[in-house]
Amino acid sequence: MKPRSAWRASNLGRMSDDCLFCRIVAGEIPATVVHETKTILAFRDIAPQAPVHVVLVPKLHEPHAVALAERAPGELTDLFVAAGEVAVAEGIADSGFRLLFNTGADAGQTVFHAHLHLLGGKPLGALA
Repeated sequence: MKPRSAWRASNLGRMSDDCLFCRIVAGEIPATVVHETKTILAFRDIAPQAPVHVVLVPKLHEPHAVALAERAPGELTDLFVAAGEVAVAEGIADSGFRLLFNTGADAGQTVFHAHLHLLGGKPLGALA
């Protein structure tokens, strides 16, 4: 697997210089990485909403999950596979976890790079 800085150098056309998550993928901004594959980076959320709150991002920059599905459906699949692997590693696969995409400002998306939240480690209850 390429170091994250090498990934950025070889994928400049696929990344955005002003995107927080692209900069994390490139290693320019530190993050607590819990899982990495060729196409996905998973790291702890800096403002966790549950005992386990991991953000999974494709290394390819797309603004939201629907755009990612249209351009690179395999990477969308990779997100879900990686989420399952993280859930096992975090010890929440058996008790249950939530996977959440926010798409657009009205849904609460604040970083416009497709990303999947994995939340668990406690009963989460129903969404309002």
